[in-house]
Amino acid sequence: MTQARRTAMAHAQSTSPVLLTGFDPFGDETINPSWEAARALHGARIAGHRVIARQLPTSFARAPRVLRAALRELNPVSVICVGQAGGRAQISLERVAINVCAARIPDNDGAQPHEQPVIAGGPDAHFSCLPLQACLSALHAAAIPAEISNSAGTYVCNQVMYVLLHALRARRAIHAGFVHIPFVPAQVLEHRGTPSMALEHSVAALRVIVAATLDPSAVPRSTHVSGCEH
Repeated sequence: MTQARRTAMAHAQSTSPVLLTGFDPFGDETINPSWEAARALHGARIAGHRVIARQLPTSFARAPRVLRAALRELNPVSVICVGQAGGRAQISLERVAINVCAARIPDNDGAQPHEQPVIAGGPDAHFSCLPLQACLSALHAAAIPAEISNSAGTYVCNQVMYVLLHALRARRAIHAGFVHIPFVPAQVLEHRGTPSMALEHSVAALRVIVAATLDPSAVPRSTHVSGCEH
C-alpha cells in the first residue's frame, strides 16, 4: 500500500461518524428509551467524531435491512446499537449475540419466529467488538451502574447485534456492539418494584461508551487481533 493510500484511509477514518441506533416502541409501550437516548446524542461531537442516530424498526424482517443500509451509507468508525431491557437495573454491555431468533411476543409486524437462525449457515455466535472492559471501567468511573451481560436475549435486539457483527466481520478495525438500557421511570409507574433509569443517565452512559470506544488507548489496535473482545 502506498503512503498516499495509507494517508487517505487514515483521514477517512478520522472523519467517519459514529452510528448510534435505537428502536421504536414495541409491545404495550408508547416510548422506547433506546431511541430517546440515541437521538439525544444525534449531531454531538465526541472525540472529534460526529454522532449520527438512526431508528431501527422492532421488526425481524425490516431491522436488518435498515441497519445494513445505514452501514453502507455512513461507513462509520464505530457502531453502537442500543435496545430496551425492561427489568434490568443498569447499563448492560452485551458480550455475545447468538444465531437464534425466538420471540416471546410478536414484533411490530406481527411476526413471532421460533427457533429460527438469524442467518442460515452463520456461526453459532458473534462476540462484541467493543472494548467492553474499558467501557465498563469508564462507566463505573462516572458513577453509572453498569455490567457486562452474557445474554442479549433472542428477540430483535439479539438479531440486530448478530447482523451487525456478521456484516462487519471482515472489517476488524471498526468497534461495534450492542448496549441494553433500562426502562425510564415513566414506563414503570404502574409496576412497583420494576427498576428504571432516568433518561439523562442513559444518555450520559452512551456518551461515556462512545468516548471509551474511540479512545485508541482502551484496546490497542495492534494487539486487538481478533477484532472482538471475548
